[in-house]
Amino acid sequence: MEPNFTEEQRYILAKKRVEKISKFYKHLAVYIVVNIFLSAIFIVGDINDGDTFNEAVFNYHNYKIWLFWGIGIVFQALNTFGLTLFMNKDWEQKKIKEYMNDKKI
Repeated sequence: MEPNFTEEQRYILAKKRVEKISKFYKHLAVYIVVNIFLSAIFIVGDINDGDTFNEAVFNYHNYKIWLFWGIGIVFQALNTFGLTLFMNKDWEQKKIKEYMNDKKI
C-alpha cells in the first residue's frame, strides 16, 4: 500500500532526491578530475625516476586510487539510484518475453 502524500510532501521528497543525484554527479566529476591530475603526477614522477613513458603509463600502481575511490563511487551510485538502476521491472518484463520467445526452452 502506497502512502498518500500531500503535494508539499511530494515536492520535498522530490527536491531531496534531486539534491542527492546532483551530489552524486558532483562527486563523480571530482573523482574524474582529481584522478586524472594524480595519475599525471604519478606518471611524471615515474618518468623522472628513470622509467620509460610506456613503463610509467602502464604501471598499475599509478591507477590504484581509481580503483579504491571507484568502489566508493559505485556504492554511492547504488545508494543514489538503487538496484533498480540495473534490474528494474522493465528489465524483468524484457527477460520474461525473451525467454518466452526462446525456442530452446
